[in-house]
Amino acid sequence: MQFQYIYEKTAGQQLKYFLKEQGISKGLLAKIKFQGGQIAVNGQIENVLYQLKAQDVVQITIPDEGEHETVLLDETPIDIVYEDAHLLVVNKPANVASIPAQYHPNGTMANRVKAYYKQQNYANQVIHVVTRLDRDTSGLMVFAKHGFAHAKLDVQLRNKQFVKRYQALVTGNIAQLQNHALIDLPIARDYDSLLKRKIDDSGKQAKTEYWLEKRNQELALVDIQLHTGRTHQIRVHFAAIGCPLRGDELYGGLVDETMSRQALHCYELQFTHPFTQKALHFTQALPQDMADLAQTIK
Repeated sequence: MQFQYIYEKTAGQQLKYFLKEQGISKGLLAKIKFQGGQIAVNGQIENVLYQLKAQDVVQITIPDEGEHETVLLDETPIDIVYEDAHLLVVNKPANVASIPAQYHPNGTMANRVKAYYKQQNYANQVIHVVTRLDRDTSGLMVFAKHGFAHAKLDVQLRNKQFVKRYQALVTGNIAQLQNHALIDLPIARDYDSLLKRKIDDSGKQAKTEYWLEKRNQELALVDIQLHTGRTHQIRVHFAAIGCPLRGDELYGGLVDETMSRQALHCYELQFTHPFTQKALHFTQALPQDMADLAQTIK
């Protein structure tokens, strides 16, 4: 895969520093050098010590990644929301994990995407998960289609330039929900459980902003934006204010035949394309189980 840049500064600069500004890490430089890539300036192969001057054309060739042999194939079709040479955005159904685990090596979104890449005969078949969701959470997930895209998207995540919004159905003490509020409570591991998290002053800062969409006496639909990304953050925060998610047995939510998983859906993503710099905006409607339950709120 090739990338081209025009050096537009008037002052000279060493090539390696210019490449760093483009998001090319030392690890990626090593991969280019030792795994069949190349760096050229004005059509001539150069090393990273080359001194750039105005209007130099820099061309980077990154070697193909091949396939990730440890990820098994699951040929279940994926629901593609958006795809280009660098990104894949999919709609993850509930009850499917994002990535494999030691005792569950198959049946995840990563396995399904790997099978899709294989079917398409893509040159890069390594799985790069940018945003993941809990097994029972549905909605939008982003995969990078090569390591360079993954690295650039990770910078946006660290700089909090990804906007992720969710919708949830919550139960419990919903009368006390405000029209708009920020839940700012630290989250820590609960060492009495292998899975649970809890509110504790020793934990990491966690901020969840929400807007009340509608409610009745038993159920509320809330719109949520995360400002941090702690494990189970939405579930822990709403349980902490007395409004656990419907279907979330782990954190005290009501479970019945109408909702047997936590009623949580990632419905909106906004971020910047790592190469075109275009603003990207994706939305995904509620899945049927949540939509049916939300319609009961009058």
